Amino acid sequence: MRENSISFRLNGKPIRLDVDGDRTLLWVLRTDLGLTGTKFGCGESLCGACTVVVSKEAVRSCQVPMKAVRGKDVTTIEGLAPNGKLHPLQEAFADTGGLQCGFCTPGMIMNAYALLLKTPKPTRSQIRAGMDDNLCRCAAHHRIVQAIERVSAPA
Repeated sequence: MRENSISFRLNGKPIRLDVDGDRTLLWVLRTDLGLTGTKFGCGESLCGACTVVVSKEAVRSCQVPMKAVRGKDVTTIEGLAPNGKLHPLQEAFADTGGLQCGFCTPGMIMNAYALLLKTPKPTRSQIRAGMDDNLCRCAAHHRIVQAIERVSAPA
């Protein structure tokens, strides 16, 4: 294991870690930094439970080596609720029942957040396509789409 000094912004704050550059972002977030909102699901980049946003792009943190986040902005589910104030997406997921068991919810919200950064007023089909690779075993997909639509409702 070769440790590297890696600097990046995490939830709006500068951070510097001495860490193996090949270690995944998921395990650094969960184990080293105690940010357990990002979930370990499949470990294969297939389920979306570990989704975070890196420089405005939704990524599967289980597959992102730490060296890939050097100098970038990383946002986790914890970063969407600074000082305990929920983000509108978090409120919409709660209001519509888009979080049933809650396991996939952080990844769903982070994927939706990245989608809305790119397409602030997506159509229903754009939402479905954008969320297609995030899996929910509780079958809350319809309510998840409703939550995203609520936040992105055209003016």
